[in-house]
Amino acid sequence: MVTLDGISAKKTMNIEDIKQNLDSTVMIEACVHKIRKMSEFSFIVLRTAKYLIQGIYEKEKCQKTIDDLKEGCYIRVRGHIREDERANYGIELQITDFEILSRPDSEYPLNVSHKKLGCGLEANLDNRSVALRNPYEKAVFKIQEGVVSGFREFMLKEGFTQVFTPKIVAHGAEGGANIFKLDYFNQEAYLAQSPQFYKQTTVAFFDRVFEIAPVYRAEKHNTSRHLNEYIGLDFEMGFIDTMYDIMQMETAMLKYVLDYLSKNYEEELKTLGAELPVIDTIPSVTFMEALELIKGKGGKNKYDLEPEDEVLLCDYAKENWGSEFIFITHFPASKRPFYAMNDKEDNRFALSFDLLFRGLEITTGGQRIHDYKEQVAKMKEMGMHPEEFTHYLNIHKYGMPPHGGLGIGLERLVMKLLNLSNIRQASMFPRDVHRLEP
Repeated sequence: MVTLDGISAKKTMNIEDIKQNLDSTVMIEACVHKIRKMSEFSFIVLRTAKYLIQGIYEKEKCQKTIDDLKEGCYIRVRGHIREDERANYGIELQITDFEILSRPDSEYPLNVSHKKLGCGLEANLDNRSVALRNPYEKAVFKIQEGVVSGFREFMLKEGFTQVFTPKIVAHGAEGGANIFKLDYFNQEAYLAQSPQFYKQTTVAFFDRVFEIAPVYRAEKHNTSRHLNEYIGLDFEMGFIDTMYDIMQMETAMLKYVLDYLSKNYEEELKTLGAELPVIDTIPSVTFMEALELIKGKGGKNKYDLEPEDEVLLCDYAKENWGSEFIFITHFPASKRPFYAMNDKEDNRFALSFDLLFRGLEITTGGQRIHDYKEQVAKMKEMGMHPEEFTHYLNIHKYGMPPHGGLGIGLERLVMKLLNLSNIRQASMFPRDVHRLEP
């Protein structure tokens, strides 16, 4: 219990708690989201971390004057809770007193109290600390939280160990030029492109591992689907028979995450107008079969899929198999990383896959090479120098189980779950080729 002007009230921030205190006095700490003045009274909408609560101000029933309030004020408010089916969550707060904790110095540069901001993406990102006060914008990142929470819960239930690996590394897992360089105490170092080396290392003693962490790519892309820093949802699992074990695990995980969102984030999904996909089974085709499916429409690249190809394949999967997801397997080995195992039946192709969702690749994964001699041989075939990867090759030299795994781009997954038009909308403070602030 706390007091305001000597009168006690129950302090709460939870809607369910408030509903259990109907016809009683409660204390709420919130931000003034919107004020609508009527002739006889005023609506004061209060914004908490999760909820918008409708308050009613009547001069003769409140100890303070509303003239002191404005949008953006943070207040401690006391009032009487009553039912009102027309209000959010079916409740209304009859305000009897309030205390201003903080008053803004300037007016908002964006329409925070509108259902949507109604501004361009650049204005949104330039004013991110204000934009994220808008319930629609904020709900995106509650969904992001839900995806991560569901992912982690599923992984732990399936016997995976959560690991935390370095992001300052001596070698890039993917190789090539798309890697950020650092001056690390007069040594050359890099920002990790993925936790690949460490994931494989930890499989040797944990069997199954997962990580949720930043990933860095120095790609000079300026598109609606690329970021230079994003959050990777990675897992790696040992004692697999084929790469299809990994694909089955991902399918089960996605089902679990979608169910988790439905059960725990109903309000946010409603705010965003999001329709979650339904997963029964996810169809799978090889890369060469995929090219045949879109022959004459796309598939001009003989070694990889172009963005328009991914859209066409997802359209095909939805129309013919009723699935918004589709696995593409057996990519050309020359275009997959050196740790990808080649298909023993046709070594032109790697045991590697992508998962496409609503027209976008959200996952890359596959079976890894676990044999030392095989890994050294593939490195040499790809023009690499094995002696530069001594620590990585030690995991093979001293024995590894057959294993594989994948990486999911969190922002890409959230972007497509919510049908956002740009990946930056799914990043709280995005980093791209032009943006280093805020």
